[in-house]
Amino acid sequence: MSLLLEPYTLRQLTLPNRIAVSPMCQYSAADGLANDWHLVHLGSRAVGGAGLVFTEATAVTAEGRITAQDLGLWNDAQVAPLQRITRFITAQGAIPGIQLAHAGRKASTHRPWLGKRGSVKPEDGGWVPVGPSRIAFDPEHTAPSELSLAQIREVIQAFVSAAKRALTAGFKVVEVHAAHGYLLHQFLSPLSNQRRDEYGSCFENRIRLTLQVTEAVREVWPKELPVFVRVSATDWVEDGWNPDETVELARRLKALGVDLIDVSSGGTSVHAEIPVGPGYQTRFAERVRKESEIATGTVGMITEPAQAEHILRTGQADIILLARELLRDPYWPLHADDDLGGNKAVWPAQYQRATSREQPIHESDLRD
Repeated sequence: MSLLLEPYTLRQLTLPNRIAVSPMCQYSAADGLANDWHLVHLGSRAVGGAGLVFTEATAVTAEGRITAQDLGLWNDAQVAPLQRITRFITAQGAIPGIQLAHAGRKASTHRPWLGKRGSVKPEDGGWVPVGPSRIAFDPEHTAPSELSLAQIREVIQAFVSAAKRALTAGFKVVEVHAAHGYLLHQFLSPLSNQRRDEYGSCFENRIRLTLQVTEAVREVWPKELPVFVRVSATDWVEDGWNPDETVELARRLKALGVDLIDVSSGGTSVHAEIPVGPGYQTRFAERVRKESEIATGTVGMITEPAQAEHILRTGQADIILLARELLRDPYWPLHADDDLGGNKAVWPAQYQRATSREQPIHESDLRD
């Protein structure tokens, strides 16, 4: 029996399988509002058999967007368009999840396909980003304004308000984004955090904001539903955030009621040398799982069903998050069932006659 295709339960929520759609920014919203593109993008992955479908990083404040075209949940008008999406995902038998995020110093940038690097200036429709310290991501990015203690409290409240809206919108899993060089990760890493108050300097202070945000979100999220946190296990830079710190952070997050650590890496330094290859991040997920005694998800260069199955069977992670592979093939989970001999996947009724290996194709099936 394939573990990849088996149901997986966290608290009182059961995922139909262990395949999750990793958050993937689409840079296609206006004023933070989801639209038809998001419905089709996320809905097609639910039709394709993924058990858990995450939105892209969804900004908790307008200034927390990576680009001006990011999804957002900083006001009530942004709820209804997301409800349409969660209804569709749920109707396909999948679980809708949302990743809540704040880009910090990496905010106010160009959509990547425009080929422009660095920050969008206020005079061009951008804004001045914020961060733990006045340290730019690179010379092409604007140096952020350093958050005051009052502004930090506002950030925490923004995550809480967004979580409440996410629940109203119909999401069943919420993930706090503390990875990839965005705001919470910026506080974690000594590369980007040079504060000398209770939010900087030592490990205990650098993890404070991530713990406070997560605790506050957990308090307003229903007890029967899970909370995830995505972390970068390492900055891939000497003297940066490291795996030992990740393991200890995961222990603290577990104590706060977090159910799963979504383990990625990198994003804080442009000088990082990342040894990208098949499953290059799974060892971090495995270490967190074993040493912090918490469930983990793993992501990055996982492309084959047999590879994903091996990761689960060898105890490296509890769920598999896929990104690029699901862009290439939205029906990867259904094809994985064939590859692993599971015979558990059910193609949508609208597609079954065309996908069945036993059903003959009739002329009526081919009509426009």
